[in-house]
Amino acid sequence: MSALDALPHGPEFRFIDELTELDGGKRAVGRYRVRGDEAFLAGHFPGRPLMPGVILVEAIAQLGGVAAQSDPEIPTVPGLLLTGIRGAKILGAAVPGETLEIRAEVEGRLGPMIQISGEVRSGERVLATAKIQLAGAES
Repeated sequence: MSALDALPHGPEFRFIDELTELDGGKRAVGRYRVRGDEAFLAGHFPGRPLMPGVILVEAIAQLGGVAAQSDPEIPTVPGLLLTGIRGAKILGAAVPGETLEIRAEVEGRLGPMIQISGEVRSGERVLATAKIQLAGAES
């Protein structure tokens, strides 16, 4: 089982296609290709599809969860969910055909709470940055 298989999301709501780097418990880098057939693109916006900024932030949260839950020295947190977003900035838009690079870093942990910082890029363009809080049940 790969680290991506641990994501609780179904394939239609997974915004990481592949991991390119993983330093378990610390950081991860992944890619997502905007295919153009994603259901949300049909209405955002008809004739001019753009990946919604909130989904760029979701991609950071998903990758952050993968990084955090891959720590070889800390047990996984059951029921880990996105519980907070701070300082999110949407700086650009992604369109079909682009391959996004997502980066996430675990900044801190306090019991079942995990602080993540991350960004999404398309080439040299930074499309989004955010601080994410993930939390789950005490193990």
